[in-house]
Amino acid sequence: MIRVLGQFWRLLGLCISGRGGKLGLLLFVAVVALKLAGVYATLRIISWTKDFYSALEAVDAKAALTQIGIFGIIVLLNSIRELSSQYLNKLVLIRWRKSLTEAVRDRWLRGKAYWRMADGSGVDNPDQRIADDCRLFVSGMLSEALDLITNIVAIFSYVALLWQLSSFPLSLTFIGIDFEIPRYMLVAAFVYVGLCSLLTHVLGSPLKALYVEQQRREADFRFALARMRSNVDEIALLNGEGAERRTLDQRFGGIIGNWRRLINRELILSCFTYPYQHTVLRIPLFVALPAFLAGSVNFGGLMEVSTAFSSVVTTLSWFIFSYRDLADLVAASSRLDGFLRSTEGNGGAAPVVQPGNGALRISGLNLTLPDGRALLGVKDLTVAPGEAVWLAGASGLGKTTLVKAIAGLWPHANGRIETPAGSMLFLPQRTYVPIGDITDAVAYPATAEAFSPEVRKAALEAVGLGNRLDVTLGTGETGTGGLSGGELQRLALARLLLHRPDFAFLDEATSALDVAAETELLALLRRELPDSAFILVAHRKPQGLGTLTTVELGATPAAPATPLEPVLA
Repeated sequence: MIRVLGQFWRLLGLCISGRGGKLGLLLFVAVVALKLAGVYATLRIISWTKDFYSALEAVDAKAALTQIGIFGIIVLLNSIRELSSQYLNKLVLIRWRKSLTEAVRDRWLRGKAYWRMADGSGVDNPDQRIADDCRLFVSGMLSEALDLITNIVAIFSYVALLWQLSSFPLSLTFIGIDFEIPRYMLVAAFVYVGLCSLLTHVLGSPLKALYVEQQRREADFRFALARMRSNVDEIALLNGEGAERRTLDQRFGGIIGNWRRLINRELILSCFTYPYQHTVLRIPLFVALPAFLAGSVNFGGLMEVSTAFSSVVTTLSWFIFSYRDLADLVAASSRLDGFLRSTEGNGGAAPVVQPGNGALRISGLNLTLPDGRALLGVKDLTVAPGEAVWLAGASGLGKTTLVKAIAGLWPHANGRIETPAGSMLFLPQRTYVPIGDITDAVAYPATAEAFSPEVRKAALEAVGLGNRLDVTLGTGETGTGGLSGGELQRLALARLLLHRPDFAFLDEATSALDVAAETELLALLRRELPDSAFILVAHRKPQGLGTLTTVELGATPAAPATPLEPVLA
């Protein structure tokens, strides 16, 4: 319980601390005030109940009509109160959801946590946790917190009223016991709800784990569908429909299996809670009936005390009525808390420094796999501004991993990498395209506004994409807007023309182009970026960059360099 409350407090703090969160807190206070006003409305209805039924018992038509009018006014004012409360509550919900979503998103992006968590060893389906769990937590927390606060205040009011009304005792002489239970209706309310709450928890305690598992399996199924949608060309060419169907069936089968366990457990819980919910409004009348039959209260008093008893029992039954929602809320908060803790982990990095000169220097660097198996070693490599270097080596040696280490991403390494003082831009093997027009995508990772439309258009035309300026990327089945692999690589090369980095790293960035196109485009880059250094990873020797230094990489471990403290985490 303490751990769950700690999770709630941490996530609530993120909701309040974000932009608009404090205003949301003020709105929440207003909602609480309106909810508490509802307690007064309930007390007024209880009082009205006695007056109305007493008028009926006395066959006083005028008094009965007056009470009907009073009832209409109470309903009108209470409706205004409740509608205002609901509206303000929805404003709080969207503000706090925005704050929490931004906080979780920022932690996912900070320190490249999204990259470290991509191997699946941390948490599953981060998109689902950011999109769904944030929504589920805020909506559930608001609903249950409001109910809890309101019920805590209400219970004191209702108990005080029931204490006042239930002054009569219950005599047990009808069962042969000479004993009286003073204010028995108040005692019965707490005993009745306490035993029912305990039984509810015993029957429903497995629900939290089942809800967590159901959320995970639903997200896994959605991910499989999205992954298939983003690879339709490859699947269609391979006639992979059968394999995809098996994968989807397996994922959906997991949903069905857990769903059956979930509904079985819900059925077990409902076998108790459903009858409870439908008898909780009638039980008070039965409990108060002995007092009426004994002449302790009249008919109006009977209805008043039974209504007061019902209010006490209903308020105390919040835990019972909300058990499923609480289990769902705890499941969402648990997943979010685990996600946030995973983002706080430090993946480490190869030792990287940034000296004050303009060269890239690597010395005594050894790269390994996460399990410690050696990849490649670089004894000594220096790349000065304006140079062009081809990193050659056997496939699978770890050339792409070397590029990741230079970028500060690969933690399984030792040695020294001195990054240049100038700007660096990396073109990975797969060209990433964000959502938007191609004229916006060419500016990535900068915003489109960082370059004029004319400059962006000129860069696309220079690489041969002048006839594709109307393409929309990041949507549709594959997200590529119909661009071929070669066109995507042309788009990536156009980014170099815009950003003009001091050091450009091209990892198989022209593999989808023929030799003539590659030569033409690399020559264009050399003309436009004469002072930039180009470091290329490619299976064939690049053409078009002029003087090219070839560095043959191998798996021979390099002599260790003097260890340096990591700067990049």
